[in-house]
Amino acid sequence: MANTSFRNLKVAVLVPCYNEGQTVASVVRDFRKALPEAVIYVYDNNSKDDTVARAKEAGAVVRGERSQGKGNVIRRMFADIDADLYVMVDGDDTYDASCVPSFLEYMLANNLDMVNGERIHESEQAYRFGHQFGNRLLTGLVGTFFRKEFNDMLSGLKIFSRRFVKSFPALTRGFDIETELTVHALEMRMAVGEMTVAYRERPEGSISKLSTYRDGWRILTTIARFLKEERPMQFFGACGAVLAILSLGLSVPLIMTFLETGLVPRLPTAVLVVGLMLTAVLSVTAGLILDTVTRGRQEMKRLLYLSVPATQGERV
Repeated sequence: MANTSFRNLKVAVLVPCYNEGQTVASVVRDFRKALPEAVIYVYDNNSKDDTVARAKEAGAVVRGERSQGKGNVIRRMFADIDADLYVMVDGDDTYDASCVPSFLEYMLANNLDMVNGERIHESEQAYRFGHQFGNRLLTGLVGTFFRKEFNDMLSGLKIFSRRFVKSFPALTRGFDIETELTVHALEMRMAVGEMTVAYRERPEGSISKLSTYRDGWRILTTIARFLKEERPMQFFGACGAVLAILSLGLSVPLIMTFLETGLVPRLPTAVLVVGLMLTAVLSVTAGLILDTVTRGRQEMKRLLYLSVPATQGERV
């Protein structure tokens, strides 16, 4: 077995679980083999099966979170667990644990705060076309609006530094937590990286908790919300521009008629034109004000992030 100790560093493996009794023991055993000195935490999220018993039998530290949703579980894990390096992985036994030591080594060698696992699927059943398309679309949107650093934003395997975890607010409740993790890293301008990981099919009888359309819509609205909150000038400026263009377009016939006859016969249209232009001005003004507020909030988040010492260590 490869030497996988990390000098003077506490490594925690975080496994959020909901009805993963069929696979969680395998996940715990694989990560125990890959990282023998790490502490493996399984947080159960009101499972109806034997997830808790299987995780305990495999040797994990098992705790619970009653508020339903992956985001709620991650929030609890980040608050409760104290470590230098955090490995977060889904409990469905689809990720190759043997690659994680190289992930940690890459993180330490490059002083990174986050390393994302880009999934390389071994079969079409492991990574369905609908999920691939949705992931590419949503990852592309985040890359366009914020910064392109990742090819697989929704991957369930991620490595974090201590200062990432302890400065992360964790406001989302469900599968949109991966979007929040990504936007947080990009907005804080953290040093991040991405490495490929083999992604295999779920064992027969194991069912994915991800709903393609429901969770896809939730992630899309989360991206829109982060755009409004983190890029208010662009968001409200674009809204103002659309309203102003609409107002100018409706005003052209009114102006032409007024120049020819000296009259404004379509008074409701004139009122609508004025209303749209006023709303456009208010939207741009709101964007300017919120942009100043956002800058102050980002400065506070950055100072909180810098108050946590960087992780220093090496593989031995």
